[in-house]
Amino acid sequence: MAKIGPVTVGGDSPVVVQSMTNTDTADIQGTVAQVAQLARAGSELVRVTVNNDAAAKAVPAIVEGLEKQNIRAPIIGDFHYNGHLLLTRYPECAQALAKYRINPGNVSVGRKDDNNFRAMVEVAARNDRPVRIGVNWGSLDQQLLTRMMDENSRSAEPKDARDVTMEAMVVSALRSAQIAEETGLPHDHIILSAKVSGVQDLIDVYRSLAARCDYPLHLGLTEAGMGAKGIVSSTAGLAVLLQEGIGDTIRVSLTPAPNGNRADEVTVGQQILQSLGIRSFTPQVTACPGCGRTTSTFFQEMAEQIQSYLRDNMPIWKGRYPGVEELKLAVMGCVVNGPGESKHANIGISLPGTFEEPKAPVFVDGRLMTTLKGERIVAEFIAILNDYVESRYGSGPAKPQETYAASNP
Repeated sequence: MAKIGPVTVGGDSPVVVQSMTNTDTADIQGTVAQVAQLARAGSELVRVTVNNDAAAKAVPAIVEGLEKQNIRAPIIGDFHYNGHLLLTRYPECAQALAKYRINPGNVSVGRKDDNNFRAMVEVAARNDRPVRIGVNWGSLDQQLLTRMMDENSRSAEPKDARDVTMEAMVVSALRSAQIAEETGLPHDHIILSAKVSGVQDLIDVYRSLAARCDYPLHLGLTEAGMGAKGIVSSTAGLAVLLQEGIGDTIRVSLTPAPNGNRADEVTVGQQILQSLGIRSFTPQVTACPGCGRTTSTFFQEMAEQIQSYLRDNMPIWKGRYPGVEELKLAVMGCVVNGPGESKHANIGISLPGTFEEPKAPVFVDGRLMTTLKGERIVAEFIAILNDYVESRYGSGPAKPQETYAASNP
């Protein structure tokens, strides 16, 4: 279990959603704005690149700027190649960061000596900061990999090169963690990751790593990709591991579309956890996919409007209405599954399909509450939603599900 500012990682703590900026860290204003965007979207840890002197100098000002906006997401420094120089040259940067991310393959581990890695660990120990030792198959310790490949080739029953690479990643992570502890970093200040870009590789390497250590583990594909490919690949890999109880922090490394929303990776990470029933972040809307019975697009438009309304209001509702993130809604398009699905939700509406009578029954906690008609269906449904949220989740702990339906027969 590791403490990263106010966030606890590992043990019985909830799985944490992490993200990373893609701004130039030296651009203080731009980085503050993006960290704030990611944090407001729900990112509980935010990583920034610290790749040169300008970036290191900017870190304290970035943290200060976020504090002025009351943004409390811990900032993590991502170091490669020159981290030992930057952390020692800029102590204010080392102190401002809540955690360091070190890739042992990029800081001389396994080459001539481990001095650069040890120097970074020493700074972490002095500042009482945790470290994620992040092994990546794209920058794996080449001396270690070569030695293991040579040993494998001399074996009576050689393994596939892919299996040797996966094993080398695990060995590199564990060896680096041992060096870190020998250098003075406490056991509970270490988090491990073994990043790959293939789903089955991800599952295999983390299963092996989890079986051989008790450090908290950070999960994620190293380059998930764009759009549906990135979302599906991340979900396929993370879901298997999370269901097995493997993983303490996650990041969905989506490649954003040009001018896309960087916070999409946060939304996807949250949705993976919520879909698995591991954590709840925002009310969920069930909506039918549509078919020949739903020739109107109204139910699609309404589902999108309701989802947007929930997303926009969650920053306020989260503090005002404890438990509202577990709310379930249904927006259905015809009579086939509409009433039944709506009854399973806290609030559901069954919109009229093709040739159906133009009315929309609304169910609250399984009971028919009212029937809506006309052009104000969305506004009236939102009013019912607001009343329900206030009645059930307002004034302290969530009330029993029967409360609202009983008071609105």
